[in-house]
Amino acid sequence: MPRAPWRRRSTTDSPRPAGRGRRWTGRLRRSAVARRVLRVRHRQPAEPYRAPAEPYRAPAEPHRGPAEPHRRHWSRPIRRHPRTAATIPALTAGPATPDLAPAVAAAPISLLPGERTVRRQLRFVLVNACTLASLSLGVLAILLAMRGDVRSAAFCLIACVAFDGLDGLLARRLGVASPFGSQMDSLADMCAFGIAAPVVVYASIASEWSGGAAGEGAGGTTESVPPAAAAVACALVAACAAIRLARFNISPKDSRFFSGVPTTMAAAVLAVAVLIDLPLSPTVLLCGVAVLAFAMVSGFPYATLARLLRLPLWLWLAPLVGALVDARLTFVALVAAYLVSGPVLWLRHRRAAAA
Repeated sequence: MPRAPWRRRSTTDSPRPAGRGRRWTGRLRRSAVARRVLRVRHRQPAEPYRAPAEPYRAPAEPHRGPAEPHRRHWSRPIRRHPRTAATIPALTAGPATPDLAPAVAAAPISLLPGERTVRRQLRFVLVNACTLASLSLGVLAILLAMRGDVRSAAFCLIACVAFDGLDGLLARRLGVASPFGSQMDSLADMCAFGIAAPVVVYASIASEWSGGAAGEGAGGTTESVPPAAAAVACALVAACAAIRLARFNISPKDSRFFSGVPTTMAAAVLAVAVLIDLPLSPTVLLCGVAVLAFAMVSGFPYATLARLLRLPLWLWLAPLVGALVDARLTFVALVAAYLVSGPVLWLRHRRAAAA
């Protein structure tokens, strides 16, 4: 075995007989290693720091003369950096825990920015009343569709479209537009156009299934689709409407074009399709509903209503004459033209940017 500094004999590993040599019981060997490793030093608790009146000066180390060259100093003086009262961070008296912090009264959030006059507040209430009317009519459309009165539910959706356009117009004209109003408008649109419209469409298809004695589908055809397919198509409209509204709230606004078909336009198309009873098979109708849902979340530019009103007069006369001849065919042609206008405008803008 390797030798260790605390072993007494080098020839054998047997313990030293009792009574010989130095005693180990209750003592430490008088060596530097044992004292440094095994010795326990008791320290006094530190006193609180007090800033000295003048900078600290370390005492000079004792001079080692030639008379004691063999003496080794194991305890070295601790070097302390001079600290003054200016260098000590000031301790501010404050609560130890957040629970003890004094409660600060939060400032009330103003729903209507600007001056708070009675006239402006009445205007603000009028605008939000139109928004709440749109939301209430959406709920009424759902209840009527559940009772089987699909046509009345579709008329409620048309009224929702009218109130949705009226509240924004009044807010801009009366000068009471606010972030609260925009959020309320989005919630009302989700209720009326994102939930009520697909429910009315599903109720219309379900009434055609139950009303046809010979198994006729929508429009007088004998074809029918499973209810699960209709439920998926209507749920797709609700999901795309939610995505469209959330994206609209965080996107920069453009007065010329919409990014995707607006939910108001999609709900108006679905409501009119239910009212005029299109002579199309249920499969074609559900495919059209799915295409309309994907058009809402697409990035294609679609013209706003203000831009459509600036079209030449002869372009408005053609749909009016067509509506007198065949309203259903004219409606399908107008909806198809509007859906195709988005990709066409996107291609034109892309070619103009490339040139």
